[in-house]
Amino acid sequence: MSSFVYAAVRTPFGRFNGALAGVRTDDLGAAVVSSVLGRTPDLDPAAIGDVVWGNANGAGEDNRNVGRMATLLAGVPVSVPATTVNRLCGSSLDAVMVGSRTIETGDADIVLTGGVESMTRAPWVLPKPDRAFPAGDVTAVSTTLGWRLVNPRMPKEWTVSLGEANEQLQERFGISRERQDEFAARSHRLAHQAWEDGFYDDLVVPVEGTELARDEGIRPGSTTESLGGLKAVFRKDGTITAGNASPLSDGASAVLLGSEAAADRIGTTPLARVAGRAAYALEPQAFGYAPVEAANVALARAGISWSDVGAVELNEAFAVQSLACVDAWPIDPEIVNQRGGAIALGHPLGASGGRLVGTLAKVLRETGRRWGVAGICIGVGQGLAVVLENPEAS
Repeated sequence: MSSFVYAAVRTPFGRFNGALAGVRTDDLGAAVVSSVLGRTPDLDPAAIGDVVWGNANGAGEDNRNVGRMATLLAGVPVSVPATTVNRLCGSSLDAVMVGSRTIETGDADIVLTGGVESMTRAPWVLPKPDRAFPAGDVTAVSTTLGWRLVNPRMPKEWTVSLGEANEQLQERFGISRERQDEFAARSHRLAHQAWEDGFYDDLVVPVEGTELARDEGIRPGSTTESLGGLKAVFRKDGTITAGNASPLSDGASAVLLGSEAAADRIGTTPLARVAGRAAYALEPQAFGYAPVEAANVALARAGISWSDVGAVELNEAFAVQSLACVDAWPIDPEIVNQRGGAIALGHPLGASGGRLVGTLAKVLRETGRRWGVAGICIGVGQGLAVVLENPEAS
């Protein structure tokens, strides 16, 4: 049995402390759940066999199974179960992978997947003391991004910051600052053009109570030269800047999956078939390179090779890690992120995987290409990849 993508939608992605800062994560999730169901009016929501939702932080308003909270707030019947999965940046792509397996094993015919993150609203946390009433000060720890409350038994080389890890990747592969800035400028240029061309009009829905209509982080005037004037963030003599890395972001995405037989109940034809998927892991500090082998394995499981691939959606956590992955694959770089990437669009951790799937499915349809790959790197040394097939091109 095969699993298919029937609908995909996301919010505009807001910048940290930007237009979506006032919206709770469960409300962001409810917004895309309501929207994806609104696009499939023939579907009885009670027919959804399960909900699999992605979320990376889960330390604030996204606690207590935010997937369940989002579906309840969206008015989905209480009889529909829901779970929240956490594979950090890959959480909503993991949700798609879990949901597709659920369908392929026959455990459900229809599964709603997606994910959400508000990096703005991620709270500070206070660890409980080892014993009551400590006399000293206690430090509040931000849960927005990266390592926190680290186990002292972890090797120090594993727990470097995400930026430092990617500076190490830059040293390993010799990817210049100029290439990184050029890649980042391309992301902004293509994302802006995609919005101007109407590509995102049916993929993105506004959040009620906000005025944000487009992704807030796009800077269409960005050039290699203007980005080249920014200072390095993680090392004094480094190459990674605020301009060639993805911004802290808020947003949500949803992807409706179903079996082939579910088409009548959903009331629409499939957008794409989930043809292969894979997870891969290596040293925590080398996480940016993990999508390379994840994609290779996913392609093998789909029974195709890179020569068959017509489109790639690779999450741009950092320009340097994106370039390292693209350089490792035998592909034309122009097929990667043809409608912009996370450097411009934003990267709300738990929502980005769903964005990749929805964008890839539409790119395949518009270009008439049959096969595409969605890949994402994940902190602590992991990567995920999914292969989609365009049914209209098969």
